[in-house]
Amino acid sequence: MPVKKILIIEDDSAINQVIADTLGKNGFDCTSAYSGTEGLMCIKQGSYDLILLDLMLPGKSGECVLKELREITQTPVIVISAKDELDNKVELLMSGAEDYVTKPFQMKELIARIYVQLRKSGGMSEDARIAYKDLVLDKTSYTAELCGHRIQLTHQEFNILELIFGNPRKVFSKKEIFNYAWDEYYEGEDKTINVHISNIRLKIKEVTDEPYIETVWGIGFKAAE
Repeated sequence: MPVKKILIIEDDSAINQVIADTLGKNGFDCTSAYSGTEGLMCIKQGSYDLILLDLMLPGKSGECVLKELREITQTPVIVISAKDELDNKVELLMSGAEDYVTKPFQMKELIARIYVQLRKSGGMSEDARIAYKDLVLDKTSYTAELCGHRIQLTHQEFNILELIFGNPRKVFSKKEIFNYAWDEYYEGEDKTINVHISNIRLKIKEVTDEPYIETVWGIGFKAAE
């Protein structure tokens, strides 16, 4: 399937960058806009599968952008805002937004909501699932099945498998795994990664003797062939 294109309209450059970087790691093609006017210009000039829209924007507000873009496109919109009043959420959903995420938020939650909206709009199918050998990961429900058996994973364990089996030919360093699975900066947490990899292997071994994670000594880990 073609890479899904997402437009991020967010004036906070740090937040915009974090969203773009994380979505990029998950296989999305992101375009960043930093004002309502710039966002509308992008919408008029290009085609997107989903739009992430902040409300408190310089120039035209997010509410105005939503109203104008609904006159030219039915692209799914997820509003991202620090405003958490119920009336405000209801008004925006009634005005054409598909979903509403309140700041601060977890990137994993935002990604899950993106997958849901893309699936609803017909823009997502197998992209929401990762299959490797007899292991299937569902990124919308954060569940894993191995040889038809559900295996219970912690949040970090699921993230590790998502990273490794989403890129089965790549060798990931412990730093890359930690930064992805924990959404925070790596500070030499070798023991943490080793323990989690060991726990994953034990859970897999309860179902099958087939190896799934290979240790690449001196570098990190990769999907076992």
